[in-house]
Amino acid sequence: MKNLFKISTLALVSLIIISACKKDEDEPDTTPSTPAVAGLYDQIKSDSGYTYFDGGKLLSGKAPSPHGSFKLRFNSIAQAALDTSGALPAGSQFPENSIIVKDIYKGGSLAIYAVMQKKASDPNVASGWVWVEYGPSGNEIYRASLKGAGCTGCHSTDKHRDYVKTFDLH
Repeated sequence: MKNLFKISTLALVSLIIISACKKDEDEPDTTPSTPAVAGLYDQIKSDSGYTYFDGGKLLSGKAPSPHGSFKLRFNSIAQAALDTSGALPAGSQFPENSIIVKDIYKGGSLAIYAVMQKKASDPNVASGWVWVEYGPSGNEIYRASLKGAGCTGCHSTDKHRDYVKTFDLH
């Protein structure tokens, strides 16, 4: 009986701790961005200095992708890692300071910039990348401080291409 009481008490305490730590998914993240992430929007808001994947063709998000129709672009550092077919060779990694931007369109208009930045020194890094989404005006829709929690689950299925799925889907 004593052991049953101990187990019940431990289970109850564990449940209380888990419940207290769980963040409401609808609650906005108010954690401030790091200066590196704050300056990232300025680096991606223009496509100048970027090269588009597949000539800038509008690609469709395939199920179960959370992204709709999009164009994918790479800064010059990321572009240098691509082979002659425009893809990252399997087993390769993008170099530090690579930036990959997915311009996501809804109803024919730009709706979201989904960004991956290779930045090992950033406190928001997850799987080697900082993951953030911006609205067209620069507001963070998906905060970097979440450390890719909503991204890495799907992107981790393509570790052999440094967490970038497009090369195997399009």
